[in-house]
Amino acid sequence: MKPLGWTGQVFRREQRSLFGEILDWMLTPLLLLWPFSLALTWLVAQGLANKPFDRALVYNVQALAQLVKAGPDGRAEFSLPLPASQLLRADETDLVYFQVRSEAGVHLSGDRDLPLPTGEDADMGQDSQVHIRDDEMGGLPVRVAHIWVLVDPGRKRHALVQVAETREKRSVLAAEIIKGVMLPQFAILPLTVVLVWLALVHGIKPLSRLEERIRARKSDDLSPLDDKAVPLEVAPLVVSVNDLLERLKDSISTQKRFLADAAHQLKTPLAGLRMQADLAQRSDASEQELKQSLLLIGRASVQATHTVNQLLALARAEGGGGNVGRTPCNLVTIVNEVLQDSFVRAMDKGLDLGYDGVEAQMRGTSVLGNATLLKEMVRNLVDNAIAYTGSSPERQGVVTVRVLVDPYSRALVLQVEDNGPGIPADERERVFQPFYRALGTNVDGSGLGLPIVREIAQLHGASVSIDASHPGHHPPGALFTVRFAVPA
Repeated sequence: MKPLGWTGQVFRREQRSLFGEILDWMLTPLLLLWPFSLALTWLVAQGLANKPFDRALVYNVQALAQLVKAGPDGRAEFSLPLPASQLLRADETDLVYFQVRSEAGVHLSGDRDLPLPTGEDADMGQDSQVHIRDDEMGGLPVRVAHIWVLVDPGRKRHALVQVAETREKRSVLAAEIIKGVMLPQFAILPLTVVLVWLALVHGIKPLSRLEERIRARKSDDLSPLDDKAVPLEVAPLVVSVNDLLERLKDSISTQKRFLADAAHQLKTPLAGLRMQADLAQRSDASEQELKQSLLLIGRASVQATHTVNQLLALARAEGGGGNVGRTPCNLVTIVNEVLQDSFVRAMDKGLDLGYDGVEAQMRGTSVLGNATLLKEMVRNLVDNAIAYTGSSPERQGVVTVRVLVDPYSRALVLQVEDNGPGIPADERERVFQPFYRALGTNVDGSGLGLPIVREIAQLHGASVSIDASHPGHHPPGALFTVRFAVPA
């Protein structure tokens, strides 16, 4: 049995719903706050339930305090009429206790076991002030109100009057308050969930409409989406999609142009091959004409092979992106390998091909990249210099390759210099376009070498520039410089 989310040998992460994600983040705090709201309501209900009964306690203790009088000897005396005593005991729900004591602790009336006030409540100096506290009487929680009555002002004699009541009515009232507040919430909470769900359904409708518009498009429709018809939060996503569509449109346009140019470039050598093959098949062709046709066929096949290889190299460079395997590559070693492969061709043209730069063992000559692509880049620069540099009895053609380390920025620099005809300033950018060749050079080529150089350089974070190698001279020559990024 395969685990959930497992297809073949590839584990797919479970996709999450944006609707469910928002719903979770909205309802989870609501459900978590509901118990907190219940506890807070209970505390508030307790306070509300205490207020009316506390007022009754205050009234009772003040009424009893008025019955405390000073005797002939100045001591406190207390006399409670029978109806008042019965009134205090007439509560059907709670038990009511009272107590009157003199300052000396003599019990004057009421319940002897009623606990005395402690702490600040025991201060007799608080005349005519009723204090309320929570206490226990016979193991039951009670609410107690007490007051210190000044009996003899001259001698500052006091009497303590207390009235206590159990908390049953308060608990019943608090429960009624909670029921009145919380029961409606049991009906409101599901209604709130439904309303939140409906609001989210309405809120994500613009996304659904956007999806419908995208699905309704034809496969060749790369026009930008309308970012004004979506919510403000989704607009950046639509802008990014539009940017992707624009880049995709440019990429498709470049590919179409590339294929058209490639077909045009391959048409010429293939047509030559066919024509020469037809000439060689003539029955009246002489041996010399047959040899000449075979020579031209060979030359056309070499040209076609070179064009195809260049097209493959350019496609590999353009499609490499971040998928190219990168390892430390010694640029001096790569340059020496290319020069060894190019010596024969340079000697055939009478050129002086050489290297002038740092040694391979020096620090800073390595670059993180793809050795095959870097070698292709160097080969194209060297082949381009050899192709456009000629030799004559008056002047020998010279092609020099350099690998340098910038002493200031420590950047690695590759230079290929020649004393050929050079490239005019207004054409230096156009020579990097596929199939473009400078006019008047009469040099065979595919026009793909320099575009390959730029693509590979950009793939390795490097820049390519063109200058005159001998400004002010004729011919000015050309100097190609590839500057790699400074290592971190």
